[in-house]
Amino acid sequence: MKITKIVSVLLVALAAANTAQATEIATTASLGTTGFGLHLTTPLAAKLNARVGVNYGRFTYDGNTDDVQYDFKLKLASFDALLDYHPFDGAFRISGGLVYNGNNSEAIAKPNGNGTYELNGRIYPAAAVGDLSGKMEFRKTAPYLGIGFGNAVKAAGWNFGMDLGVTFQGAPETSLSNRGCNAPAAVCTQIASDVAAENASFKEEVKDFDVYPVIRVGVSYRV
Repeated sequence: MKITKIVSVLLVALAAANTAQATEIATTASLGTTGFGLHLTTPLAAKLNARVGVNYGRFTYDGNTDDVQYDFKLKLASFDALLDYHPFDGAFRISGGLVYNGNNSEAIAKPNGNGTYELNGRIYPAAAVGDLSGKMEFRKTAPYLGIGFGNAVKAAGWNFGMDLGVTFQGAPETSLSNRGCNAPAAVCTQIASDVAAENASFKEEVKDFDVYPVIRVGVSYRV
């Protein structure tokens, strides 16, 4: 399901909930490593709440393998369905659930200062290689586990909350390739082979992204 459809469903649910059971639903706006978030919380039992929401954001950062420098463009797009257990019937909570993980990152390679790439031990002019770029993509369904503070539905009015946890999204799949090779056919074939070797190195470098840290703070309101 596309993130825009998820947002639409959530907003419809929010409007219906606020009309039908306003006192049982709290809304939360949050910001953190998952981007900007909008969540709904409702009580299931004395110490147990259900929480659903969407998160969206964009970040850029730099990184590298042993041979190639990259500009990364991270797109955050996720939907989470969580249970919040408050063991002491207070603000502290233990949270767990599932995340629909639409996060991905575009990787755009940058030539070194000499205008060349080193691929699989071979040096190529950037113009010969062409556009060298790829993506990191993650498992779509991922479990979440964490702790937090705040109980959005316990009292009417404004409340503060935060989450500290991890999404177990698995090691990313990578797809690095070059387009627009400007060299003789035999050289382009060799470049493609060396780009495939760089993709394997790239995948090894990013394997530790299998666990994504979740740190976010939010403000909730319940009528």
